[in-house]
Amino acid sequence: MTETYDYIVVGAGSAGCVLANRLTADPRNRVLALEAGGDDNWIWFHVPVGYLFSMGNPRADWLYQTEPIPGLDGRRLNYPRGKVIGGCSAINGMIYMRGQAADYDGWRQLGLSGWGWDDMLPLFLAQEDHIDAAGPLHARGGEWRVEHPRMRWQVLDAFAEAAALEGIPQVADFNGGDNLGVGYFQVNQKAGVRWSAARGFLKPVLRRPNLKLLTGVTVTRVLVENGRAAGVAWESGGRAFEARAAGEVVLTAGAVNTPKLLELSGIGDGARLSALGVETVSHAPGVGENLQDHLQIRPYYRVSGVPTLNTMYGSVWRRPLMAADYALRRRGPMSMAPSQMGAFARSSPDQETPNLEFHVQPLSLDRFGEPLHSFGAITVSVCNLRPSSRGSIHAAGPDIAAPPAIQPNYLASVEDQRVAVESLRLVRRIIARPPLQRFSPEEHRPGAGADSDRDLLAAARALGATIFHPVGTAKMGLASDPMAVTDERLRVRGVGALRVADASVMPRITSGNTNSPTMVIAEKAARMIAEDRP
Repeated sequence: MTETYDYIVVGAGSAGCVLANRLTADPRNRVLALEAGGDDNWIWFHVPVGYLFSMGNPRADWLYQTEPIPGLDGRRLNYPRGKVIGGCSAINGMIYMRGQAADYDGWRQLGLSGWGWDDMLPLFLAQEDHIDAAGPLHARGGEWRVEHPRMRWQVLDAFAEAAALEGIPQVADFNGGDNLGVGYFQVNQKAGVRWSAARGFLKPVLRRPNLKLLTGVTVTRVLVENGRAAGVAWESGGRAFEARAAGEVVLTAGAVNTPKLLELSGIGDGARLSALGVETVSHAPGVGENLQDHLQIRPYYRVSGVPTLNTMYGSVWRRPLMAADYALRRRGPMSMAPSQMGAFARSSPDQETPNLEFHVQPLSLDRFGEPLHSFGAITVSVCNLRPSSRGSIHAAGPDIAAPPAIQPNYLASVEDQRVAVESLRLVRRIIARPPLQRFSPEEHRPGAGADSDRDLLAAARALGATIFHPVGTAKMGLASDPMAVTDERLRVRGVGALRVADASVMPRITSGNTNSPTMVIAEKAARMIAEDRP
């Protein structure tokens, strides 16, 4: 028997957890939430350092890879996406970041009313449970816990002093609308334990009688009848199921899986769908286009005379000490986010607001999942916050089980290439300042021999990797924009009773980590749905 719900939420990740919580707060709403992953009943979803074990693990990660990327010398990159309740908030870097006021004001200036900074800040506050006292910029009592890191490092403090000498002021908070500065990141943790969207928003409401959560299900398509989303179909345990939506279907499958599901439901570019063997329900050429992501370049420096994670805990015999510290005090390296210190700066004076973000780490390794180097080191990862290059994500075939074709198209534009070179030069200027020079830094990657613009661009191509912030593949836009997939109320153009409420709707990427902005998009979506309820 096919069941009917008022709302069907596809994806119980960061955004889906918020939607499930907010929609079921109204007892009139009967909500079905569908999640491809499973429960988060694994220790590494909760210990902060668990991201090392989650990424690349089929229990937690979709295990996607990109297509060969021309701008990165044809390399393919791993493209982690959370596959568990809580989604990427269960495996990400836990950094609490809103972005800049200018990001949201820029969306409003595109004609998207209700999306300016003054509109969005109250939504951030509505979710927040900040460890500090409440005030104009922070709140207590919400579901989204925000705390300060539980460990400091002398070498990171020295980086902050050096950055200040380079004109990047030391700050205590990046979330006031102008994130220029250097300091320790705030993190989504509670007393040294990861605080995911599932823990904050979903689990506390699972006993509500009007919420049904199904895990381990693969949604195969949105059922569109007479121009309206009438429900969804899914597979689980080798069997096929359907459910009907009396109200709306809301897609919160993320910037990778939402466009794929739209296309396999017949919503996308007609020619592309025809090539896939999918009947076109609604011609929407923007589906899967406009992909934006932050490319991080990871230079690292050997240092001496100062503790780093490499030297303190890189040896196997020291790991029991690290585990004991975490077990007894919830402190030490196991409580650390992947990056502890951040900095926001301008790559050149012609940038109106900071266009670079640094993720600074008291460690070095060739890539995540591999051993730390045997020498003391600091990594100064830097990314272009507002790339002008655009990529795409599309269904690679008619089979829902086939991974999507992901082409980020990094460093395709001359502007992005210029910013990459400028960012590496800024790293070197900071490292050259006295607070860090006392630790005798020696550049290992890209290496002091890379000096010309051509050399540094080649280094960016060789070192660049995703920092896991894909957005934009079902972007909001005006009716006059043929590439707009959704309108300012997140409704899919051309199909009734269907919305998207995840990172894919961002018309332009925010200037920072994208998890919390995605959750606030879902917060806004829930309010819009309530307003539009018959």
